[in-house]
Amino acid sequence: MAKAKFERTKPHCNIGTIGHVDHGKTSLTAAITKVLAETGGATFTAYDQIDKAPEEKARGITISTAHVEYETQNRHYAHVDCPGHADYVKNMITGAAQMDGAILVVSAADGPMPQTREHIL
Repeated sequence: MAKAKFERTKPHCNIGTIGHVDHGKTSLTAAITKVLAETGGATFTAYDQIDKAPEEKARGITISTAHVEYETQNRHYAHVDCPGHADYVKNMITGAAQMDGAILVVSAADGPMPQTREHIL
């Protein structure tokens, strides 16, 4: 069954989550779709549906960028969930090149880490 396409009747924004590995980028992406699914602005996309490649599941990290779509009352969003691991910065840069804006995710427990700085530069 094909995924329904969003009608582009609203201004469009490409947004993404960036930050250090294991700081919660994919969890935040899943949470955004969960909250917006309650108002009809998205289809809930669970964490394990975002990081769905076998290697991502085995290692518990995002390796390639993942895409979800959602909308609010005023805008349509294409959201890119970027990898945070140092070995996959190239994949993060590829995803970030498409973004109009980004959400920098930093763990409250760990604080800023090496990839945090790399991602914002």
